[in-house]
Amino acid sequence: MEPVTVARTLTALRRTLLGLVGLQLGVAVALSLVDSYRRRGKKPKPFPVTRPDTVPVGDGEITTYTFGRDLYDDMLAAIDGAKKQILFETYIWKGDEIGWKFKTALTAAAARGVDVHCIYDGFANMVVSPAFKRFSPSLKVLRYPVWTAGLRVWDLRRYGRNHRKILVVDEEVAFLGGYNIGSAYATEWRDTHVRITGPGVWDMKRAFADFWNLNRHHRLRRNERPLLIETASDWDPQIRVHKNVPRQWNFPIRSMYLEAINRASRNIWLTTAYFLPDQDFVDALAEAARRGVDVRILLPLKSNHIVADWISRGYYGQLLRSGARILRFRDAMVHAKTATIDGSWATVGTANIDRLSLQGNYEINLEVIDPAFAAVMEEVFRTDESNCLELTLDEWEARDLNRKFTETFLAPLRPLL
Repeated sequence: MEPVTVARTLTALRRTLLGLVGLQLGVAVALSLVDSYRRRGKKPKPFPVTRPDTVPVGDGEITTYTFGRDLYDDMLAAIDGAKKQILFETYIWKGDEIGWKFKTALTAAAARGVDVHCIYDGFANMVVSPAFKRFSPSLKVLRYPVWTAGLRVWDLRRYGRNHRKILVVDEEVAFLGGYNIGSAYATEWRDTHVRITGPGVWDMKRAFADFWNLNRHHRLRRNERPLLIETASDWDPQIRVHKNVPRQWNFPIRSMYLEAINRASRNIWLTTAYFLPDQDFVDALAEAARRGVDVRILLPLKSNHIVADWISRGYYGQLLRSGARILRFRDAMVHAKTATIDGSWATVGTANIDRLSLQGNYEINLEVIDPAFAAVMEEVFRTDESNCLELTLDEWEARDLNRKFTETFLAPLRPLL
């Protein structure tokens, strides 16, 4: 073949591929716009929740929250009672009524002499009013920037968002889970958070300090000293904190899940807001179902990201044929990131089952090996299940041709989510 012909062929191929990718992105944008229009003026309906439940674990306690208002009341009470230090970190911090309550409480704590550190993600809060994001000098605030790579555009380790949600008060109490800060999350979203006491609080303090010190150069005060945390000598073998750190190319949360799934012998009950796993993760769940494990995956019927919904459906056939069950939460957005296995193992945290959470973002999950806590998580799952529609294999295989085509057409976008 002549060199000119080869060059023309390659050019045509590149244009075709770019056109196809552009069309896929165009379809994704169109779906999002249509879905946003349809949601206007619609409010989520009430959904069943469990009351905060506290169980002893090791040398401390864990309280589980499934309703935002209950959680926010206890978080604000902890801030108001702080005597020495507050470490507050969130992905989204809305400038609404709830957001102002937290800002006011943190500012008041700093005014009475409490050492207050705050972290929030710049990209996630781009639509928040700039006025809300002006803080008192008494607060030490780290805005994780929208663009984090600087001039190192080729360095994939620098593109992770800070998706963590943490509150640590003194050495007494820590909060962790899926809840962002905002009024809608207080009553309209179904999420899960935990409050812990005991030795695990020190692990949460170290997790906050590690992120702060790794990224403190983003603060305006370039000469600020690192955040130093005294290390406690106590260890709690029933609780572990797992941190994804993209800068260090360290993603233990995925490994934590896979190890637990592969060891399961009775049940795997998993709840996630967005289900876009890699193939190894799908294979692990399917293999567990084939060996007789009761595998249930609880997802939103309609999430706040319709494109993620369409893409995630590409995994349903394989899972349903293996015997796994897919449960779709009705009437409200379920945003929890939890799982419980075999009546003894459980996790609550910030990581969704998608590429961005498991292999991209800064995330943090609590792993607990304790039958009492696992029983609480099973109760929460059953409560959520009572508000779900189950997707059967027959229903899935009977879906129309348009749905099958859209799912297949958008499948190449999976690595981006």
